[in-house]
Amino acid sequence: MELTSLTAISPIDGRYRKQVNNLAPYFSEFGLIRYRVLVEIEYFFLLADKKFFTLNAKARKALKELSENFSTEDAQAIKEIEKTTNHDVKAVEYYIKQILDKTGAAEEVKEFVHFGLTSQDVNNTAIPLSFKHAMEFEYLPALINLQKHLHELAVQWRDVALLARTHGQPASPTRLGKEIMVFVERIDNQVQLFSYVPYAAKFGGATGNFNAHHIAYPKTNWIELANHFVEDILGLQRMQFTTQIEHYDHLAAHFDCIKRINNILIDLCRDIWTYISQDYFKQKTKKGEVGSSAMPHKVNPIDFENLGIPVAHTMIALASIEKGLNKLVLNEKKIAADLEDNWAVVAEAIQTVLRRENYPNPYEALKELTRGASGINKQSMHAFIDGLKVSAALKKELKKITPSNYTGICPEY
Repeated sequence: MELTSLTAISPIDGRYRKQVNNLAPYFSEFGLIRYRVLVEIEYFFLLADKKFFTLNAKARKALKELSENFSTEDAQAIKEIEKTTNHDVKAVEYYIKQILDKTGAAEEVKEFVHFGLTSQDVNNTAIPLSFKHAMEFEYLPALINLQKHLHELAVQWRDVALLARTHGQPASPTRLGKEIMVFVERIDNQVQLFSYVPYAAKFGGATGNFNAHHIAYPKTNWIELANHFVEDILGLQRMQFTTQIEHYDHLAAHFDCIKRINNILIDLCRDIWTYISQDYFKQKTKKGEVGSSAMPHKVNPIDFENLGIPVAHTMIALASIEKGLNKLVLNEKKIAADLEDNWAVVAEAIQTVLRRENYPNPYEALKELTRGASGINKQSMHAFIDGLKVSAALKKELKKITPSNYTGICPEY
């Protein structure tokens, strides 16, 4: 069956392909081959620059062209070679040698392609480099754009009083903008942690000891040269003590940070989903869309339900959240009505002020009035205040407290 968006086994390459198409240059097999070619050529250039051999201008130009403009045709040619070699990295080496053949490069020059290397020297630099670029050019910009969008909404809704809930029950009121800032701060903290983790690479021969390199050129400081190649040319951090492969500890740390960020975004989506279910937000509708196959009235919060785990699914989720946020229409009347229906939440405020005034057992008095009671409203709360044996000035102060203005303070943002 021919591969199309409808016949793809994974929804990443099917239903959601348009949303993650930008990841293909990094995470597809084409992308992996492209980065392997880049690493091999940069290493080859370094050896030439260090005078291990002389590389003519024509050959350098051809390889630079291959590295900078690597095409699907190039990748397919390498795959054809792999049918014979049955080894993916060796196929890359042979293809680069074929390009050198076309430039008339000397036979001895060709043998410095992949000189002293094992496959994992190429894989353990190509893969972290592709991952680094995907993070820097795709994932982090998308995440930071989402954070910026949330900050803009927080500023827009800074003064919207909102009934808060703890344990699912009405609690001390808050501000909608501040509740959104919770997620701005959480994302910011994780982005900072993410930035501290290096993109680690392995480059040291078959078992990490430069055995082949050292036996061929014992006077060369291969450790210094490898550090320069990995860190200054590729922009990665070379692990100094390795086996055949890189440790993957830093890669695991990056993944764990992405997992934590995803958990934060799940929290965000659940909160927004709950606000929508409480009618605090309406959603912009689009002509022709339906929310249910059976119930015509429904506008489902689907953009806050499509979450996943790997990088591609994460990018889909980020795009989905952005789409959902753009649909939100604040329903201030409903938010205000919920506050007005929950006057019991000012009990905390009243008993705290009474404590300040050394009034006897204020907590217990408010508990008797409000705990488990229904119908607590402005009138009943003011009647309670009128019955207190306190000054008229204090009664006036207490009556100024409402669910809409008892929202506390928070830092500027």
